[in-house]
Amino acid sequence: MAGSHPDASGPDLAQGVAIADLPDGGRLLGHRDGEPVLLVRCGEEIFAVAAACSHYGGPLAEGLIVDDTVRCPWHHACFDLRTGEALRAPALMPLGCWSVEQRGDRIIVGEKRKKLSPAPRAGDSRTPNSIVIVGGGAAGFAAAERLRREQYQGPIIMLSDDESLPVDRPNLSKDYLAGTAPEDWLPLRKEGFYAKNGIDLRLGAKVAELDVRASDVVLTDGTRMAFDKLLLATGAEPVRLTIPGSDQPYVHTLRSLADSRSIIAQAGTARRAVVLGASFIGLEVAAALRTRGVEVHVVAPDKRPMERVLGPQMGDFIRALHEEHGVVFHLEDTATSIGAKNVHLRSGRTIAAEMVVTGIGVRPRLGLAEAAGLAMDRGVLVDTCLETTVPGIFAAGDIARWPDPHTAENIRVEHWVVAQRQGATAALNMLGHRIPFTDVPFFWSQHYDVPINYVGHAEGWDAIEVEGDIAARDCLVRFKRRGRTLAVATIFRDGESLAAELAMERDV
Repeated sequence: MAGSHPDASGPDLAQGVAIADLPDGGRLLGHRDGEPVLLVRCGEEIFAVAAACSHYGGPLAEGLIVDDTVRCPWHHACFDLRTGEALRAPALMPLGCWSVEQRGDRIIVGEKRKKLSPAPRAGDSRTPNSIVIVGGGAAGFAAAERLRREQYQGPIIMLSDDESLPVDRPNLSKDYLAGTAPEDWLPLRKEGFYAKNGIDLRLGAKVAELDVRASDVVLTDGTRMAFDKLLLATGAEPVRLTIPGSDQPYVHTLRSLADSRSIIAQAGTARRAVVLGASFIGLEVAAALRTRGVEVHVVAPDKRPMERVLGPQMGDFIRALHEEHGVVFHLEDTATSIGAKNVHLRSGRTIAAEMVVTGIGVRPRLGLAEAAGLAMDRGVLVDTCLETTVPGIFAAGDIARWPDPHTAENIRVEHWVVAQRQGATAALNMLGHRIPFTDVPFFWSQHYDVPINYVGHAEGWDAIEVEGDIAARDCLVRFKRRGRTLAVATIFRDGESLAAELAMERDV
């Protein structure tokens, strides 16, 4: 889906359309100078914006209009209809906007407007002198980008222990790994973006300590960097096998661009792979390798794939989907050792393998926070504004455990979009805005041509309600506890996924 966009179909909006064709709350897809344009009417106001989401090109004409915003049906990005500004991740780039006028009973779309920088919000008068971001993933990048978008003028130092620019991590296990997306699509921004925006991005930077008393970040080489405000966005790292043979060069984990490149390189010559773990990452890897023609065996201790998150019905469907594409499952089993060209299982089976990919989970990288004395609870505890127990230090992304208004619990999730949105919110709050983070968690997973969207957060449920037909790839699944919907999973019901997200937002 990455990079696709709607065709320039519908009426030529330079010639205009009848006002009667666009009732209040309606939308109409047309084009102007060859570009697809979406017309939206909200009361007496009429807006004209680019018809394709700036993230992966999702068709905004099929999205949801909420007040004066439009939400993308694919991955729930949100845009301001007046300015085109990207209000919610995963989109970062704004939409193009066109001038609109009414001439008699017709709506005419005029010239494309120049992109304007959004007006900064009125924040705290105590603007931070310097901001340091520890982490080069989704949350760290989103924070840096938002700080500059808010026209913060002070220095921003972004410390990443990765050797690559911040990348679109979901693509590492999806389109890029499958060979259907080029590497050029992966960087969230090209190298020149950082210099142009005064973001001091330091790759390969290893942080040894947070000196809370001195308000310093200490690198492993002894360099000290003072901060006025700090964002911890250290993310998570893959859980690694400890069984004999797990240190061999053909055994892979997947977290970074380097990891994905390594798997791709080996998939070029390997005929058979074993994937350990039936998680989202594990099965996305299995789908990508099957797309490349590699025989795949999946070994996992679970009774069904992804049952812990998606329940038994969806678990059975996901297994059947992968089996249709030739994946062989070895469930309720685990690997005990890895040989030169095989994997030995607890059941006594031996599977031939020329490459092994482990997807047995991740663990949050909490060492810096723990050593600095921040309050912890299976993650870094933050308040509603994502500030830790040490004033001026914020946390976002995989490490943050925050008070979620939708479940009335402190939760921690490891979703890309959540990390991006938390990074943006933390940026605003480092500037003194005190905006609570209230977004409903969202993620998507891709298996061959089947997308699964998931909104909400359910660590447990007492009822599952299925609308539609899962096997027919047309369904909505509600996960409920004591009668309340905690989460919704959908397949090819994008509009209903957006509606479910909105309902959760308003039910607080």
